[in-house]
Amino acid sequence: MALPLYDSQPARRVPWVTYLLVAANVVVFLLTPMSNFAAWYGRDHVRECKAAHFTYEYGAVPKELTTGDQQALPADIVRECGPAGFHKAPWTSAFTSMFLHSGALHLLGNLVALFVVGMGLEDRLGRLRYLLSYLFFGLVAVYGFAWTSPDSTVPLIGASGAIAGVMGAYVILNPRGRIVSWVPPVIVVRLPVWVVLGYWFVLQWLSLGDDKSNVAYTAHIYGFLAGVAFALLARRAGPARRVAALSRG
Repeated sequence: MALPLYDSQPARRVPWVTYLLVAANVVVFLLTPMSNFAAWYGRDHVRECKAAHFTYEYGAVPKELTTGDQQALPADIVRECGPAGFHKAPWTSAFTSMFLHSGALHLLGNLVALFVVGMGLEDRLGRLRYLLSYLFFGLVAVYGFAWTSPDSTVPLIGASGAIAGVMGAYVILNPRGRIVSWVPPVIVVRLPVWVVLGYWFVLQWLSLGDDKSNVAYTAHIYGFLAGVAFALLARRAGPARRVAALSRG
């Protein structure tokens, strides 16, 4: 499997929004009980209970999104950690869940992918459109997952749905681009963007039947397809705007 390292095409402007998103995800992780840095949450069992409550409070629970009502904590968590001491508006968790990660490896994997493709997409869309599209992709991924599993009470967390959307948009808007990738054990090669990201999408699709995995492959697919659809519309709108500008001149 090829591990993306960086986009070989240099950006024309400083990707401040991508840097901001990376920083925001890192800072939020360090301040949550899922990070060893946040020692104020306690240790061992106390920390695990704080992490469980935190995940249900700020994670996107599908049944809460489809019903609009906060759900009770699972019985095993109540037995081990006590009842929920929070109240939430479920729709807000669709946003907060995008900035939560279960561990350092989860965070690192997402941010590497965001860093590789995010800078290029920000360069093509502009900062504001890029930020809004990132949030839109994340919402589509979260609500798409909830629509597919409406009775699930397992919280969804992570930026991967939004980042999948960035991948999908990047494939369409930069189809001739190349991504420098590491192929274990020692090979570094420049591969077409559609090979690297297309291969990743196929893996998500083939993994849908893996019941033992806790990865939300469905959310990845919804996010990716949202990115593709957005980019196709952006490409069609681009020539129309240029023609209109010329006619006004």
